[in-house]
Amino acid sequence: MRRVVVLALLALALPMAAWADGITIINEFGSISISSGGIGSSTISSTQSELIQYGSNMAAKGQSLGTVNYTTGVLLSGSVATGGTFSSTGSSFDVIGRGKWADHITGMSCGGGCALFTGSFTGPITWTLTGQQGAKVFYTLSGEITGTLWNGRVVTGTTTQEIYSSKGQLAAGIGHINMGTTNLAVPEPGTLGLLGTGLVGIAGMFRRKLIGR
Repeated sequence: MRRVVVLALLALALPMAAWADGITIINEFGSISISSGGIGSSTISSTQSELIQYGSNMAAKGQSLGTVNYTTGVLLSGSVATGGTFSSTGSSFDVIGRGKWADHITGMSCGGGCALFTGSFTGPITWTLTGQQGAKVFYTLSGEITGTLWNGRVVTGTTTQEIYSSKGQLAAGIGHINMGTTNLAVPEPGTLGLLGTGLVGIAGMFRRKLIGR
């Protein structure tokens, strides 16, 4: 009976562990450019936003670990000024590291300019007007992303980019990145979820054997 309880608890804990084990990415500064044209044409692209944190790696004050760069698809609804939705088609989300990176599990390593994460948005990208302070206007760009880590592992996650501008700059297609937070789930939750389901099945087999005695 004790074996059944242990296996059942392990099966329930594994899917939760999938969410707990992940990579947090923080980026600051840099700018965005907004192409004109409105619905069906406008896109947003970032320029050299500084990578401040990647997992447990933190940049020293005044320095960065690399860059975060992203591009949306075209505007699907709403407007750049009031908020709307962008397509993920043709989008990208890339994290480029400086220096040498090593994976203590696989032993893999890569040098400067390493693509720590290469991916894109999935589903609609939300552009939300969050407030105004004096001449400044504030927005968030958020959405789900998927891609590949430099060690070959496929991951999924979400990102929220905090951006500010002024009405004049916005009309000229200029914005500034305040901070971005990206959370990647490692490994994918579905993988451990299936493993947990399998362990529940094994626990059931043990239970049937015990009952059959």
